[in-house]
Amino acid sequence: MQLIDGKAVAQEIREKVKKAVEEAVKEGITPGLAVVLVGDNPASKIYVSSKARVSRELGIYSETITLPGDISQKELEDVLKNLNSEKRFHGILLQLPLPPQLDEERAIESISPEKDVDGFHPVNMGYLSRGHPRFIPCTPLGVLYLLHRYNIPVEGSSVSVLGRSNIVGRPLSILLSLKKPWANAAVTLLHSRVKDLKRHLKDADIVISAVGRPEMLRGEDIKDGAVAIDVGINRVEDPAKEKGYRLVGDFHWESISEKASAATPVPGGVGPMTVAMLMVNTYLASARVEGIPWGIDDNILNSILETKKGEKIG
Repeated sequence: MQLIDGKAVAQEIREKVKKAVEEAVKEGITPGLAVVLVGDNPASKIYVSSKARVSRELGIYSETITLPGDISQKELEDVLKNLNSEKRFHGILLQLPLPPQLDEERAIESISPEKDVDGFHPVNMGYLSRGHPRFIPCTPLGVLYLLHRYNIPVEGSSVSVLGRSNIVGRPLSILLSLKKPWANAAVTLLHSRVKDLKRHLKDADIVISAVGRPEMLRGEDIKDGAVAIDVGINRVEDPAKEKGYRLVGDFHWESISEKASAATPVPGGVGPMTVAMLMVNTYLASARVEGIPWGIDDNILNSILETKKGEKIG
């Protein structure tokens, strides 16, 4: 079985973004990212810290705006709207999930579509569904990249996407079905209400799981030679570990390894790609607003984003 090493590929992408940012800085443009964190969710704090660290490493200006967990909807929306007018920020990321009293959809709609580097704004989702994405959500973009980086046939393949969230499953299913050279797949979007779920999984050449249920899929659930892309990141108790837990995906790694032709591990698979693609989207936002020539030299990425090194993008 081929190990799809997202950690190594993400590092390659980060190096390319860093070079592009260095060229932008020479032109007097520093890509900027504002990350908004509401409350004190431990996992969210870790994710935000990681994004800030990578931004600094790549030369991207980043600020984390930390807001109290009991903030009102209006107060949160006012913060986001104010960030829209801040010229030093080309991208705005609202860390999810939000505390239960807040409406995520309304909050996301408060972010300018031109600065929505997560790609969750309904305007950007509309562009994506029409086949002309302005921003591709970071995790789906990372999955697409890995499939092509490892020469996994997508066009004409049968793909099962398990999970229908607006963050991963739904946009990824749309992207893979688009009439594009990097897509053109036959996509089935699966969820808990689908009858005979395992039959659909067995028919798929590529199985992508993003449901967040630890090790729910085993080797016997997929056909011989299928590709397993694991987006799930789950904590399970493990007294043998120093932290008292270990991270696992939605796939049971040992049994999947015996059946799949290629698979992403957890950790070290899709996760690092998500952060790398956030950096790409932040640079993309700055290039559009500032009119600088596109500086990322990567054939796969440029094919998906329909960009070309050295050319200005609209």
